[in-house]
Amino acid sequence: MTAAYTLYAKPGFAATTIERLCSEARISNRAFYECFGGREELLQALHERCVEESLAVVAKALQEAPNTLDGRVKAGIRAYIEFTTADWRRGRIMHVEVRRSGDVLTLSRQRAVEAFARLIQDASADFPQEARLNRRLLALGVIGALQELLIEWLVSDDRPEIDELVDAAVHIFMRSLASPEPV
Repeated sequence: MTAAYTLYAKPGFAATTIERLCSEARISNRAFYECFGGREELLQALHERCVEESLAVVAKALQEAPNTLDGRVKAGIRAYIEFTTADWRRGRIMHVEVRRSGDVLTLSRQRAVEAFARLIQDASADFPQEARLNRRLLALGVIGALQELLIEWLVSDDRPEIDELVDAAVHIFMRSLASPEPV
């Protein structure tokens, strides 16, 4: 898994053969297949591990955050962004390579998004909402925006500062809760 963590992040999932994984890990192909059914199953295991760890980090940050919507939003978003960017390989696996793997990991990715949507809904449930919008759809929209901000950080030659990512994501989230302007 350690070899895949690095190789799937760079050169990437598509460019990483089982032979290269086994060579890097110093194991035989047979040993690989005793543990995993293929490259996709290994990527799924890595993705799920990253998601579980990030959910735990964000949940802890939310528990320790001030009991205000603003406090929870800032703490949760900062925790996720800092966790994801602390090791660029984690971000690549969670936000780039899992998408490049095609339909194989669609279900794993959907489960991750759903888990984060529930976390967001639960963290904001105690606070009144100005806009009368579906909180689940709002959570999904915020997740999509956050993913795109992190992809920009991962692929950009001139990476935005972490504080800039946090500020942008917090702004998007807080504005999404505001009453819509009259048409």
